Amino acid sequence: MTVQRLTHRFVTSVPAKLERGVLYVSIEYDTTLHLCACGCGNQVVLPLHPTAWQFIYDGESVSMSPSVGNWGFPCRSHYWIERGRVRWAPAWTDAQVNAGRQRTLRERGITPVEETKTTPPRRTLWQRIRDTGRRLFGRE
Repeated sequence: MTVQRLTHRFVTSVPAKLERGVLYVSIEYDTTLHLCACGCGNQVVLPLHPTAWQFIYDGESVSMSPSVGNWGFPCRSHYWIERGRVRWAPAWTDAQVNAGRQRTLRERGITPVEETKTTPPRRTLWQRIRDTGRRLFGRE
C-alpha cells in the first residue's frame, strides 16, 4: 500500500525497525532514511548535502529536494516529499535515469563516463547511498 504522507522524526540513531510513513532525519549524520513510499519495504537513504538532497523544516513538516527516484529498486518509484506529503512523479525511462545520473556526477565535479553494454554491473548510486546510511547507523 502506498504512503501519501510522511511524518518526520529527528533522531540520533535509527531504530531497529523502521515505521512505514516516517521520515527519519539525522542532523548529526546529514542523512534521512525512510521506507519506500510505494510500500515495497526497501529502505531509502537520502544524504543531506548541497549536491545531493536538501530538506526544509518549516516547524511543522519536512520537504525534500530534489525528487526521490528509486531506480535501483525493482519498484523504480519516483516521488517528491513536499511539506510531509508524497507527491508521485512520472516514471522515468532508462535513458532519463542515465541522463540524471550523469548530471548528478557533473554537479559533483566528477567527469561522467559513458555507459556501455560491456560495462560490468555495479551498485547503483542509490544502493551505495543506502549502504552508506546503513554503515552510519550501524545496520550492516
